[in-house]
Amino acid sequence: MTEVLFVSKPIEPPWNDSSKNLARDVATYLRRHRPAVMVREGAVEPFASARCAPVYRAGGASSFSPSLRDRLDVLRYLLWDAQAGIWHFFFAPNRRSSAAGRLAASLRRAASVHTVCSMPPESAPLKSLVFADITVALSRASYDRFVAEGLSRESVRLIPPSVPRLSEASPRERNRLRARHGLPRSVPVWLFPGDLEHGGGAEISLAAMAASRERDAVLIMACREKTPRAAPARAELVEQAKRFGVDDRIRWVGETEDILELVASSDFVLMPNRAPFAKMDYPLVVLEAMSMARPVFVSAGTPAAELADEGGAIAVAPDGDALAATIQRWSGDRLALEELQRRARALTIEKFAPAKVAASYEQIYDELHD
Repeated sequence: MTEVLFVSKPIEPPWNDSSKNLARDVATYLRRHRPAVMVREGAVEPFASARCAPVYRAGGASSFSPSLRDRLDVLRYLLWDAQAGIWHFFFAPNRRSSAAGRLAASLRRAASVHTVCSMPPESAPLKSLVFADITVALSRASYDRFVAEGLSRESVRLIPPSVPRLSEASPRERNRLRARHGLPRSVPVWLFPGDLEHGGGAEISLAAMAASRERDAVLIMACREKTPRAAPARAELVEQAKRFGVDDRIRWVGETEDILELVASSDFVLMPNRAPFAKMDYPLVVLEAMSMARPVFVSAGTPAAELADEGGAIAVAPDGDALAATIQRWSGDRLALEELQRRARALTIEKFAPAKVAASYEQIYDELHD
């Protein structure tokens, strides 16, 4: 049994980060290889079958962007203490992290896999950021971009992200959740669970609310403040909602531990971002919503539109008027909407099941071990 070291953020709650959630899922479902996962000093071991490496110092704050101290802790561990024969990296490539991964794997003679958890901008020199023996793309769009920029098809693999199977809320349960979160019981509820400062999805969702003929619809803005730009972005969006005359129908939730309850409560989940900046190609919350059989709207021309190609979501032009019109059309066809929800849930079970994704990675580990 070969040990595989998962090089990632600390594997610990909260489970709201797509890259560490993916590392957790793959580690959980390995069968022929033993995972070693990075945790904080003194952490409770998250897996009975995994070796926990106390790489990160205790007391560090959970963050979407690792601190300099965290990055140095990881590099120190790789250079001096890592024992696994295969290293599996989970992060978005950038010049410094890729250089560190390349150096450490070379000096320690470790076979390596890198799952590109979010793609660099189109302007980035992608080929120079690749360092592992095998690079894993999460969508067809990303795979094609790697190949177009000169990587061999043998060194790039396409493996989708995973999402655990979630329960579909019954009508009674949805009503209970709406009451708990102060949402009207009998009006359309839209949910935007994306970023405020990137991608344009927040502005498009507000514009769709203003253009909608559903004058009693409510829009929940469940947005995390990932960067210092988030606060001024929210202030601008609040003013925009006032100009549109829909500010009384917007619920500003911010970051919440109850995001899955809000997904279950909603009629539609909106992710109309023009580009997946700093996000997985298929955002985690989109896959979670599909698993819960919630209708999801994504932008045409983005990697997430591949979900619509497979019948699990609805792709629409990233424009408020277009989004409003598309929601209106689907709202009026109950049978088509029910079929969409059924297909969305089935797709997550068939394609994005953690056990199936982990089995695909084990095939790569087998190759590297041999």
